[in-house]
Amino acid sequence: MQSQIILRDMHFIAYHGVLPQESVIGNEYVVNLTLSVDIHKAMQTDDLNDTVNYAEVYETVKAEMLQPSKLIEHVAGRIAHRLLDDFPPIKSVEILLEKLNPPMGADIHSAAVHLTLP
Repeated sequence: MQSQIILRDMHFIAYHGVLPQESVIGNEYVVNLTLSVDIHKAMQTDDLNDTVNYAEVYETVKAEMLQPSKLIEHVAGRIAHRLLDDFPPIKSVEILLEKLNPPMGADIHSAAVHLTLP
């Protein structure tokens, strides 16, 4: 059985970027996750221990978002690797990490990284 747990539109204020003001002012980021997880047992037992606790996943993402980095590529990779390491039932992670209104002198909604790790 193929199944997924999806967390959409998690918003964070974080301090990622190569420009000096980005580490002081910060920026708004949106994270979307798709986690491949076998939920068959949880469907039968109705027991949280038989699935992935998405509240704990959120706290893991939040912790990684609070660690400043220069590149959102680095942040996305850290999040994906940590989720795979900390939550053994997760078989793959798909992450879309968006920096809203990046400071690049252009009228742009966001710059994003889309990453999938098995």
